[in-house]
Amino acid sequence: MVRGFAILLICQLLGEMIGRSLGLPIPGNVLGMVLLLISLRSGLVRLAWVSEIADLLLGHMSLFFVPAGVGVMTYAALIGKEWLPITVATVVSTFVVMAVTGWLADRYETGGGE
Repeated sequence: MVRGFAILLICQLLGEMIGRSLGLPIPGNVLGMVLLLISLRSGLVRLAWVSEIADLLLGHMSLFFVPAGVGVMTYAALIGKEWLPITVATVVSTFVVMAVTGWLADRYETGGGE
């Protein structure tokens, strides 16, 4: 489990370093996940090495939303004033994500993604 946690932290650190050094508008943790995906697909990292820590983190994922919930409560007055654009953006982006996910899943299932 320690090795898996170290791999996840190294991928995140490398993602942060790449994002900051190149001035990319992509968060370092997202770049780190891309690096982890590339490492897994290339065989550089084995799934067994990270699966135990990934299961542990996924099992406690609700704890990671506590800071976001506190942030929402902090800006409750602003959210109250700007509820319409926030609601529209949330609904539109949800449907866009669902449509793109469905399209990609259909394409992958029919063999177009290989």
